[in-house]
Amino acid sequence: MFVKGPFEKAKQYVEAHPKLSPEKKDKKKIVTIGPCITISRETGARADIISEKIIEFFQKSYNGNPVPWTMFDKNLIEKVIQDHHLPQNLIKIMEEEKYSAVKSIMIELLGGQPPIFTLVHKTTETILQLAQIGNVIILDRAANIITSKQPNSFHVRLVAPLEDRIEHVRELFNYDRQQAMDFIKHEDIDRRDYVMNYFHKEISDPLQYNLTINTRLMTDDESAELIGNAVLKKFPDMFSLGD
Repeated sequence: MFVKGPFEKAKQYVEAHPKLSPEKKDKKKIVTIGPCITISRETGARADIISEKIIEFFQKSYNGNPVPWTMFDKNLIEKVIQDHHLPQNLIKIMEEEKYSAVKSIMIELLGGQPPIFTLVHKTTETILQLAQIGNVIILDRAANIITSKQPNSFHVRLVAPLEDRIEHVRELFNYDRQQAMDFIKHEDIDRRDYVMNYFHKEISDPLQYNLTINTRLMTDDESAELIGNAVLKKFPDMFSLGD
């Protein structure tokens, strides 16, 4: 059955593997069943669409695994909140800000919430747990750095010319041109600062990635197929040929 909503997909993924439930965590018993693909992106480089097409690529041809392929983006935040029994109002904070140190202190003092450094740590724990299971695509949140030592990880960077990214953001959010430009600038700065502030890496460093794709030069289907085939070649033993 095809599950449309991202949170529903995440829930299905968790339910398919009991060890992802908070009360059943045991890192020593986690068994990797598939690859973990991390995607870092310039804002508007079509990572959302391409990720869905990667999942379709694997599900269409390689369906022997009991745990469905799932993408974690904003639904990752939901999982972090649930796993660590954090207040639901942290969802907005984690979505809208990339956690400056000043904001972390103010939230802790005025709101009584966990410091941002704690949230980053808990997010890191969740990303590692998802990566250890596999059959997962994780967008941003420095996932490529966090999973760099995972033997089943494959890291992708998606880039595109600014005009292409503006067009995609306008279509996605019904923004005018200026709104799209402001959104892209804000998001790109936030993602860069998050990686630098908490992981001391430059997000655009090509040496962090197995593959970098300019989505201007390839269709979404071509990009997904390129990534899928590269992952298949790197981890051939992790796939069962579908019917």
